[in-house]
Amino acid sequence: MINVVLGASPNPRRYSFKATETLVGEGYHVIPVGIRIGEICGIKIQSVFPSEIKIDTIAMYLSAGNQEKYYDLILNNLPRRIIFNPGTYNPDFQKILIQKGVEVINDCVLVMIARGIY
Repeated sequence: MINVVLGASPNPRRYSFKATETLVGEGYHVIPVGIRIGEICGIKIQSVFPSEIKIDTIAMYLSAGNQEKYYDLILNNLPRRIIFNPGTYNPDFQKILIQKGVEVINDCVLVMIARGIY
């Protein structure tokens, strides 16, 4: 199962970094996608959203306004679910995703992992 961390940052203080690090540590296959050059756990942050692979989960770490440029890319490669972390909730986009059959979750990836419900 492929997990995309959208809004990944090479800054260890950012939650997207911590989520990527934790997911990798739990054995998940993670593709970090972001605009900053760098690595997380030895995995290069990609600047291009993956389009030719089956994505299970997107962990959203972009504000609603910054998500807009990814709408078509996500809608053309629908994941099973998207987890909108605090600060990323986007009711308009979420409504479209639900209509397309995507499971939408408003929660914190780090908390979900810690609770064993990721």
